[in-house]
Amino acid sequence: MKTYKDLAPSLRTIMTPGPVEVDPRVLRAMSYPILGQFDPEFTALMNETMGMLRELFQTQNQWAFPVDGTSRSGLEAVLVSIIEPGDRVLVPVYGRFGNLFIEIAERCGAEVVMLEQPWGTVFDPEVIVEAIYREKPNVVAMVHGETSTGCLQPFDGIGAACRSVDALLVVDAVATIGGVPVLTDEWLLDAVIGGTQKCLSVPAGMSPITYNERVEAKVLQRKTIERGLREAGSAVSDRRPVASNYFDLGMLQDYWSPKRLNHHTEATSMLYALREGLRLVLEEGLEARFARHRRHEAALVAGLTAMGMALFGDPACKLPVVTCIRIPEGVDGESVRGMLLNHFGIEIASSFGPLKGQIWRIGTMGFSCRESNVLQVLGALEATLLRHGVQVKVGRAVQAALDVYGAEV
Repeated sequence: MKTYKDLAPSLRTIMTPGPVEVDPRVLRAMSYPILGQFDPEFTALMNETMGMLRELFQTQNQWAFPVDGTSRSGLEAVLVSIIEPGDRVLVPVYGRFGNLFIEIAERCGAEVVMLEQPWGTVFDPEVIVEAIYREKPNVVAMVHGETSTGCLQPFDGIGAACRSVDALLVVDAVATIGGVPVLTDEWLLDAVIGGTQKCLSVPAGMSPITYNERVEAKVLQRKTIERGLREAGSAVSDRRPVASNYFDLGMLQDYWSPKRLNHHTEATSMLYALREGLRLVLEEGLEARFARHRRHEAALVAGLTAMGMALFGDPACKLPVVTCIRIPEGVDGESVRGMLLNHFGIEIASSFGPLKGQIWRIGTMGFSCRESNVLQVLGALEATLLRHGVQVKVGRAVQAALDVYGAEV
């Protein structure tokens, strides 16, 4: 009989843009006893989690709950539930994940209008506002923080423009929620999708979302159509029901409402993890947490530039939780990443598409965003680059970071 060794994953210092290191208190929460999904103790946890998510998203929305699945499940749930075949969807693309919005929208039968911006930059919000008035879309789908390029998109005036043409504004905040301000109500965002595996420092497996009454009205309208189709036994309308059962927001919100209509078996241990992760975020305080992420970003950037590395992207729109570095000419980027992993136990990321082989990406997110990690990655990267023949400014990187931290003897 074949035997298998005990599971013993290696300890890593994870400095990628996701996943990141999970807070030990979150891992502890995942070990707690399982409760039934309709146990009053568990449904009380569900309600508590919804309240904590409203604080995280800075919203008064009634609906704020997680979709079971990785971040993409939240994106799909929102888009599949609001897009009907033939709807016009405007997608501003400035990196990989804007293209993901396009793929999902096209699968929903949408007519997609794409705006493009060179990777490493973001849109002037006025360009998007003008496109909204010109195209009069049903939906505008945008990425807040692009981990593929390390850029952060401003939203000035975009929400108001969407309201003026009755378009729904859907925002991917997977990379930013819990690390960068996401002002759902103030920016007039209709639906926002987050992720657990980045700044929240929770394992991948849930996608927290929130949406307002404008999205809910669309969801309920489609529920009515679906009920009519079922009762008639044939097509009674040229409108179509939601294509997905699992990702139907109408069914999901019934599950998360006091009705507790059974839709799926809730991922009990993941809800424990999310609830604990949210507790830690709110205990730290959003403003303090945002400041912590900016502080460690500043130390990392100071160390990299002191070492002589060139950063990628427009610094005016840099995403605070991801730093992109140009790979020095003639250097095998994957060899450097391999040495960091195999000799130092440190993981950083490569990139995608036109940036593949051109940049490295270092994340400073959630529990991974701490002084010891920043200093370790700077020291290890310096040593690794020297081994690869790169002429770095020896000894300066860690000292520059320590200066930011105000280190004293």
